[in-house]
Amino acid sequence: MSTLHPRLGAAVIAAATAATLADIRLPAVFDDGMVLQRETEARLWGWADPGERVTVSPDWPGAQPASTTADERGRWMVRLRTPGAGGPHTVTVRGTNELTISDVLIGEVWLCSGQSNMEMPLGNVGPGYTGVLDWEAEVAAADFPSIRLFTVANTVAAAPEDDCRGAWTACTPETARTFSATAYFFGRELHRELGVPIGLISADWGGTVCEAWMSEAAVDRFPELADRLEVVRLTRDDPDRLEREHADAVAAWERAIERDERLSWTRPDFDDSSWATHPVPATWAGPDLGGFDGTAWFRATLDLPPEWAGRDLLLSLGPIDDQDWCFFNGQKVGEMTGPGHWNTPRRFTAPGRLVVAGRNTVAVAVLDTGGLGGINGSPEDLWARPADAETATPVRLAGEWRYRRAIDGSPPPRPEPRRIGPNSPTALHNGMIAPLAPMAVRGTIWYQGESNRGRAWQYRSLFPALIADWRGAFENPAMPFYFVQIAPFEYANDRGETAELREAQLLALRTPHTGMAVTMDIGEAKDIHPRNKQEVGRRLALWALARTYGAADLACSGPVFLGASPEDGMIIARFAHADGLMAKGGLPRGFEVAGSDRVYHPAGAIIDGSSVVVFSPLVPEPIAVRYGWGAAVEPNLFNGAGLPASPFRSDDWERVTQPK
Repeated sequence: MSTLHPRLGAAVIAAATAATLADIRLPAVFDDGMVLQRETEARLWGWADPGERVTVSPDWPGAQPASTTADERGRWMVRLRTPGAGGPHTVTVRGTNELTISDVLIGEVWLCSGQSNMEMPLGNVGPGYTGVLDWEAEVAAADFPSIRLFTVANTVAAAPEDDCRGAWTACTPETARTFSATAYFFGRELHRELGVPIGLISADWGGTVCEAWMSEAAVDRFPELADRLEVVRLTRDDPDRLEREHADAVAAWERAIERDERLSWTRPDFDDSSWATHPVPATWAGPDLGGFDGTAWFRATLDLPPEWAGRDLLLSLGPIDDQDWCFFNGQKVGEMTGPGHWNTPRRFTAPGRLVVAGRNTVAVAVLDTGGLGGINGSPEDLWARPADAETATPVRLAGEWRYRRAIDGSPPPRPEPRRIGPNSPTALHNGMIAPLAPMAVRGTIWYQGESNRGRAWQYRSLFPALIADWRGAFENPAMPFYFVQIAPFEYANDRGETAELREAQLLALRTPHTGMAVTMDIGEAKDIHPRNKQEVGRRLALWALARTYGAADLACSGPVFLGASPEDGMIIARFAHADGLMAKGGLPRGFEVAGSDRVYHPAGAIIDGSSVVVFSPLVPEPIAVRYGWGAAVEPNLFNGAGLPASPFRSDDWERVTQPK
């Protein structure tokens, strides 16, 4: 970018500035190397001066230029009828300046989103993401010039952004290595089967919750999310209020620690002769402080020479476990509160107006929130000297200090500031999805759910709301939305949340134009990021090929539970998508039955056509059946296409999670 010379006249500078403002600008997703959705009305937009006339001219045969005028905010949009697959093409945008988008392919564009299992890249990029199965070979083979990749940079925003960071690249071993593996394998399968260019837009962030990817209007439908949504709104509309509220909350918390009567303990004339003593520095020990969690006050006196009077005094107290407030001659001179400071040395400065010759008093309130506590370190860590005299011989503070317990038990944690992050409602929609909409895309693939396990019941309504939200944003009410059911994993202390989340995902199939890739056979119980992303991408592609691209004879779903009925001491489970129903590796496993007592027991099972007969000698009159109901179970029911059945239950007795 050029810089105007400071000697240029004001008129010249104003004219140059006006020209700069008039330059047409395009969002990052409309750039060289992109893919436009074929055979549709593709929406292109950008910015110019308000009222500026903009014309967009593609070069494909029969294309007609599209013109419009920028609105009062300078935003403009046109719709271009795109041809069949092909390219490369150019698209020229003209206003007061001219831009050309080069190397534009026409093909199939898919949005790929979710949390870490969608974010997980093809290659080994370090801890957590160590590559897919045979990643070295997969990376070496990832040479598809007609597959184009766009990764949206992770961005948190309190309001919808109009642009994102990212760039289109051709799929090469170098670019594919760090791209979403699930998205890549999905796109590779489509490219091979359809023979057309594929554009993949990866917008994902590990560890994120569903509501972070939803718009404000969508989240508003969930009153249980209102408090968290308010933080986003205040960050956007009134950030000063958040700062004031945090300051007030911290002050109230500190008042609870320092209460007025305790502040008298900080004064030099306070009589602490009845207090017990404890060595400092030392970890708390003895019958009174050993194992104590809470707040204790410590006092020590120090004699200062006359020449130090009136000079700022540097106090070194060593590390304190966990938090502290330091007073000198009755006035607070420092504190270190909040988590994570237990091993941080303390150095505070007492202002000279408090420093007198002779006897002075240091008082420290020490809060231990759990485990060991104390004013720790070594004796050499505790001293005082004038702040302006580094070579002065310090006064040592190590020794027996007087102490008194004040608050038994850990008080509430220090209030944290309310601020937005990647799990705040709307934050990722604002920063990573809004800048893409309403671009014409064929559909969406989605791999998320692990972070909503604790609110799996809520996910029954939250996830369909996200699907509807995105369909509205991309102006496509029937946009295909294909997703991955979470894989087996040994979640700590699972009480049924994982099975309930999978059930919520299964129920999402009631939403039209959706499909679910089941992964119960390709998970890794000890790794939340299973490495077989090749099969995940393939199973998602089966849904797209069968339901979006018309391969009607292609099986895309594993067996799906239809219903169950008791019969002669057994229970019959019926399935759709069950041609060639089979159990891999022997007899069916993973089934349980329950009677009127609602207690489930492991059950035997026999396949009968498209049904499974389930029974247990412990349940003579079963009334309910379930399958694959656990966090890390690996059941073995498949159809003839080799696609696994989803876990299910026939009852609705238990609800283990709640919205929060």
